[in-house]
Parts: sequence; structure tokens; C-alpha cells
Amino acid sequence: MDVIKVGVLSDTHGSFPEQLYSFFAGIDEIWHCGDIGSIGVAETLRAFKPLRAVHGNIDDQIIRLNYPSFQVFDCAGARILLTHIGGYPGRYDPQALKLIRAHQPEIFACGHSHILKVQFDPGHSLLHINPGAAGKSGFHTHITMIRLEIIKRRAQNLEVFDLPRKQ
Repeated sequence: MDVIKVGVLSDTHGSFPEQLYSFFAGIDEIWHCGDIGSIGVAETLRAFKPLRAVHGNIDDQIIRLNYPSFQVFDCAGARILLTHIGGYPGRYDPQALKLIRAHQPEIFACGHSHILKVQFDPGHSLLHINPGAAGKSGFHTHITMIRLEIIKRRAQNLEVFDLPRKQ
């Protein structure tokens, strides 16, 4: 397939907004960057669209048995690296940096910070994506997710879902 449409989210902590269904309606697969929060959330997402996910630091043993700490895979010709704790360009987590160096992804997606950030890293020739947080738990004031297209090894047409979180 020449074009793959992807939805990227993280830090659901056991919940996600109902608007996910409309925002991710036209995508081909979901990438969850950890802190899923419950196996029920993973099962619900997987029933909606194909799911690639990693566990995060708050995830229990059931999620850890079903989802690894990182995934490396190809999507529309691009190498993808997913993990939960990743840091960001210039300040990567040491384990994430080892994975980046070993796998040389074109796209590196992580979560954990609850801060939406998309940034090109010229030092590693990759697009760094942190979709922020899609759940109700945490210090974030907005619920965020990302959708994008991967066309010929490149992320394109990136869009952000941003909803003020009810406190």
C-alpha cells in the first residue's frame, strides 16, 4: 500500500474521548505509545482499528504480557519505532537513544510526558512524535491525538486533535 493513514495516541490511562471514533474514522491503524491503563481500552481500540501498542510505566502485568516495551516495524516503506518513555531530540531517554541508534527509524513515536510535540531531529534523520495525552488522568489541560499519512517513507498531512480537558 502506497499510503497508510495512522492515528497516534498515548497516555489514555484507562479512558479516551468518544471523539476518537470520528477523528480516527478514516485511518488504517492506531499506534498507542503506552500508558494504556486497562486491557479494556486496548481491546476497544483493537476492535475499532488494527492496533500497534507498547506498554507504559503505569500499565499492569496483563498489558505488559500483551504489549512489549517497544516495537519496530515498517509502514509504507518507513521504519517506525514506538516506545513509551522516549524524551525528545537532544534529550532522549538513554534506552530510547540506544533503540534509535540500533534501528535508525524514520519515525520515532513515544508518550509519557503528556506534552504534544512533533519535531524533526536532523541528528538522527527522524521525525519525533509525541501525541500528548488522550486520557483523563494527569496534569495535561488538553486531550490530544494525532493522525497522519505515511506516503513513500514520509509522514505527511499531519493533523492534531486538541480538546480542552474538563477538570
